Amino acid sequence: MSDHGHDHAYTPANFNRAFAWGIALNVAFVVVEVLYGLKVDSLALLADAGHNLSDVAGLVLAWGGALAGRLKPNPRHTYGWKRGSVLAAFANSLILLVAIGALVWEAIGRLASPVAQVAAQGETIMIVAGIGIVINTATALLFMRGLEKDLNIRGAFLHMAADALVSAGVVVAGALTLWMQWTWLDPVVSLTIGAVILVSTWGLFKQSLHLLFDGVPDSVDPVAVKRFLESLPGVKKAHDLHIWATGASQIALTAHLVMPDGHSGDEFLETVSDKLRDLFDVTHVTLQVTRKPLATACTNR
Repeated sequence: MSDHGHDHAYTPANFNRAFAWGIALNVAFVVVEVLYGLKVDSLALLADAGHNLSDVAGLVLAWGGALAGRLKPNPRHTYGWKRGSVLAAFANSLILLVAIGALVWEAIGRLASPVAQVAAQGETIMIVAGIGIVINTATALLFMRGLEKDLNIRGAFLHMAADALVSAGVVVAGALTLWMQWTWLDPVVSLTIGAVILVSTWGLFKQSLHLLFDGVPDSVDPVAVKRFLESLPGVKKAHDLHIWATGASQIALTAHLVMPDGHSGDEFLETVSDKLRDLFDVTHVTLQVTRKPLATACTNR
């Protein structure tokens, strides 16, 4: 039996600072956007503020999930609380989907009853949204490290990158409203932005839901893993293979290896564990070696 390769999760050294700065900057900007959005009656600004507010909640959830993943295991939670990071990513995607729904609903209503905007309103929209581009881009850059390996960090990055895109769209809407007096452009831009955000959010939603039900992470090919295990010297068959994510950046694997002649000892198991980590990024490996298939083994593989 082998149990090797713990604690290889990627956690940015400065993730506490990144979350703290991201939350503080976005809370301040939400207040500014709401005040000026109400002042000039701009749906695009209010939609952007609502999206930023959802991102604040998302960042809090992501931060909580990251902190939970660092809690030590105990006899009642043998894997610790690493699954909290996946749950945070799932909650993040739900918040974004609800925010998109509210944005679309309001935009459709605004299209049916356009609200006239004067030149001064267009200028205000452009200035406020321009500040938003700077803040959201800066916040997104805080989460650049780790977004490929950590689903939770990826969720935070997507939130901030989406906000920068929203703000850019609002600037365009403000400029064209100021230039052409197109009252319909504000809700149309809001709808377009909502569609773009939906595409990226839907992927995060599906992946986090998949992991919550112990699905094999997208980065791992279970067929290739089984083929690798059965290619090992002395292994006749690999079965009862299970691969799942214990957290947003950690992958676990268990399997039965049928080796009629037995194995060469701990060195063999350690080598297999190291190769699984290097080839498939599996960080927690448990292997059971038997001379013949166990009658009690699961029948799903």
